[in-house]
Amino acid sequence: MARLSAPLIVCSVAFPLVIVLTIVYQNQMLYLFGGFSKVTILKRQDQNSTDSYSFEEEDAGSCLSRYQSVLYRKSSSHKLSPYLHRLGNRILSIASAFLYALITNRVLLVEFETDMADLFCEPFPNTTWLLPADFPLKNQFKLFDHRFPHSYGNMLKFNNINAILNLSPFSMYLYLPHNNDDRDKLFYCEEHQAVLGKIPWLIIKSDQYFIPSLFLIPSLEQELNKMFPEKEMVFHNLARYLFLPSNKAWGLITRFYQSYLAKANKRIGLQIRVFDHKKSPFQMVMDQLLACVLKEKLLPQVDTQNLTIPASKNLTRKAILVASLYSEYYEYIKNMYWTAPSMTGEVIGVYQPSHEGYQHFGDDMHNMKAWVEMNLLSLCDDLVTSSWSTFGYIAQGLGGSRPWILYMPEKRMTPNPACRRANSIEPCFHFPPSYECRSGTKVKADLGTLVPHIKHCEDATFGIKLVNIVA
Repeated sequence: MARLSAPLIVCSVAFPLVIVLTIVYQNQMLYLFGGFSKVTILKRQDQNSTDSYSFEEEDAGSCLSRYQSVLYRKSSSHKLSPYLHRLGNRILSIASAFLYALITNRVLLVEFETDMADLFCEPFPNTTWLLPADFPLKNQFKLFDHRFPHSYGNMLKFNNINAILNLSPFSMYLYLPHNNDDRDKLFYCEEHQAVLGKIPWLIIKSDQYFIPSLFLIPSLEQELNKMFPEKEMVFHNLARYLFLPSNKAWGLITRFYQSYLAKANKRIGLQIRVFDHKKSPFQMVMDQLLACVLKEKLLPQVDTQNLTIPASKNLTRKAILVASLYSEYYEYIKNMYWTAPSMTGEVIGVYQPSHEGYQHFGDDMHNMKAWVEMNLLSLCDDLVTSSWSTFGYIAQGLGGSRPWILYMPEKRMTPNPACRRANSIEPCFHFPPSYECRSGTKVKADLGTLVPHIKHCEDATFGIKLVNIVA
């Protein structure tokens, strides 16, 4: 591994996880052909050849979700650009790093800790994206934080760009989490991309979905626009390709779906994330949730006057899937529809796969349950999500649906309105730069107003997200 001379990127995200990207040239790009019924890959036949490829099919048994998910998901009405060569449907930082790798002609490798090892299939059949155990910089990964002296931002503090290039660095660390500073965010500027393009190995640490800012880098913008004419479909297309549930996860998903959701005429997903119980006590959140789903007619009112429903063989059934760390919301909604019939005559079933009580870190079964619930939510017809929740972003992206977003409560008051429909399927980049540098100079700017396809997020007003351009 140490003998490799091709430039690479390593990216560490929040869980933790490491991604490595290596530069290749355009005529050596790995073209990926994806679909749910059949997946093929153009694979290098001769290591010394730049244009000789052979087709190989993935063994279906190694990743059942690759072939069976078409049986559970609605056919997507969102078409890929022909420019992508049908780049198919394959969680937020990984997707960002993958797209950055693709658009800058680099190759992606990832390192999963044990708590993430069994979540996904390999996205690329007959090959691996996992970082080799003998990767030469691996023993330094735990040192990478905002104080690391050889991060790009910290090096800019003491050196100018030319001085950095004169050092001919073999690797560079990019610190891109939510708490990075303005020097770190120079990553999003054109002149700094030109510098980074000359560095063989890049190590990225991030907990953000930074794809929106890639669309503001002039050298990347044209290619990205060709790849994604529908701007709100970027994560949807990447996620369905990159994040295929492992056979273990797929078994949990399909067994729950077939047992509780499959026979419903309509499925409603409720994703409830409470960040501060003092500011958002249970009854206030419950009142807000009900105000949202009843006003938007996602769920029916209950009839407390007539406690029976007429006998009928053609009852309409709705299944409510509750995804929350807590069981109180599930119990409340279940009892509401058990103790009184719905005013519409619909039969309502309420289900919750798990309730962990609190968020576990470094727990592989906790992560497995979360991954299963994201996928189950993505199979729902309508979705209600919580503000700021990346859990909800992934579910809406996988499902390709615009959710109703519950506003964050303020001053222990129930928001009015309780929720609003998202203007895009895309996740939010919560902490983007506060300036733009497209003209070559860094200028304080509102990134949500620069171009028609980037707007402020509904749930984090200083964040930005990709949206479709309305003619």
